[in-house]
Amino acid sequence: MNKLTKIPKIPPTTFGIDFTAPLFKVTVFVQEHFQGKCQELTSECRNIQERGFDNIRSIRVESGAWVGYEHHDFQGQQFVLEKGEYPHWDAYSGSLGYHVERMMSLRPICSAAHQSSRMVIYEKDNFLGRSVELCDDYPSLQAMGWCEKQVGSMHVQCGAFVCCEYPGYRGQQYVMECDKNSGDYPHWKDWGSHCQTSQIQSIRRIQH
Repeated sequence: MNKLTKIPKIPPTTFGIDFTAPLFKVTVFVQEHFQGKCQELTSECRNIQERGFDNIRSIRVESGAWVGYEHHDFQGQQFVLEKGEYPHWDAYSGSLGYHVERMMSLRPICSAAHQSSRMVIYEKDNFLGRSVELCDDYPSLQAMGWCEKQVGSMHVQCGAFVCCEYPGYRGQQYVMECDKNSGDYPHWKDWGSHCQTSQIQSIRRIQH
């Protein structure tokens, strides 16, 4: 009679991959430099005040890409948060045109896929006029041949991008995702509740 050999269980961290870790994890702090009350989040938060915070002043992103918002319910200025530490407002603000030290809601960017991101920008509204496909990071659209300071509309085919008002990824930030509205942004007013202009001068892929 053959003796059965018990096969040991392989731990979930084999090959350096922790299959039990959440895809999205962020720790928010009520004070700058990771001080004071803190809370770990693994899913969207529409209103940080409902969790006993008056504001978020520093953030540690442990996994996934996130976007923070100036107001409740994902309204107002947008702040892209990729893996890393953000000890104070200046670390994630993108050098905004006006000073706002407030973050009241945040959510994961589920479609972020850095290597496979692809989008098309159009000269005019409703996907009309000259168009260019983008699949890389562009600190200056003018330097790569886009003659205008404005973009009329966009279609995100896959992944997620952050579009910035000025060259060098500065100014207002607008997150564009392939899983929102089928990736269609036919007018600049679709970019976010804080959007006041169609000016876009730099675009980059969002790191997951």
